Amino acid sequence: MAQPPRLTDRKALARNRLRASRDALFLHAQAIDEIKERLSEVNRTFTAPCVVTGFPQIWGEAFPEAKVIGDDEVLGIEEGAHDLVIHGMALHWASDPVGQLVQARRGLAPDGLFIGAMLGGETLAGLRAALAEAEAAETGGLSPRVLPMGEIRDLGALLQRAGFVLPVADALPLEVSYSGGLALMRDLRAMGEANAMEARLRVPTRRAVLLRAAAALEAGATADGRIRALFETVFLTGWSPGPNQPQPLRPGSATARLADALGTEERGEDGGKR
Repeated sequence: MAQPPRLTDRKALARNRLRASRDALFLHAQAIDEIKERLSEVNRTFTAPCVVTGFPQIWGEAFPEAKVIGDDEVLGIEEGAHDLVIHGMALHWASDPVGQLVQARRGLAPDGLFIGAMLGGETLAGLRAALAEAEAAETGGLSPRVLPMGEIRDLGALLQRAGFVLPVADALPLEVSYSGGLALMRDLRAMGEANAMEARLRVPTRRAVLLRAAAALEAGATADGRIRALFETVFLTGWSPGPNQPQPLRPGSATARLADALGTEERGEDGGKR
């Protein structure tokens, strides 16, 4: 079977994460709070949770009862060992996100729950456009600079491809204001989300590119002189198949008519009553 293209330079990603500042990990804090809220609404007590993340300290503190493992290409997860797997803000860096989801599903016992949080396609759309225009103007070309992120409908489909049942994908947007474009770029570095793409240029970005992109962002500043940046966190939820889960009925097996339930008359294509 052909291997997926290598999207991420894992060594560069690890370096970026080591340089991250805990004070800048507000997206992780938001994801943790949201996941805890969602788990509180599930009528289930989880006794063998596992967390997959590139930031083990903050996620381990949030879920002290969980086994915490890295988001390596091959997950250190034992088959069928967990009733809950949380994938914490790391799937957007996976070269093979379906492979990550498949491994997470295999790590679940029957009827186990998976919850993943990752950056979605609406994240920093303005910055991506500004950097592309600035680089084209300054260098005459484009290089892989900002991580491509999936749209919510595509991300939801990944759950089905990975074999989860009852899949749900939804998004939580967060708008953040910055004093300027360079402040936003510095914050991304502090988050550990700087460019770690395998195909990136291996030389520093020209300062002229950064200044031009910052100026483009600042041209759309609000009345208070600050720029707005949108972060979209997508949450993926699915269950491993289990014998006691609700199952769809076979077509044609219904014992009651929808028209009777609605109190209406059923009509055929020719308009006649049935």
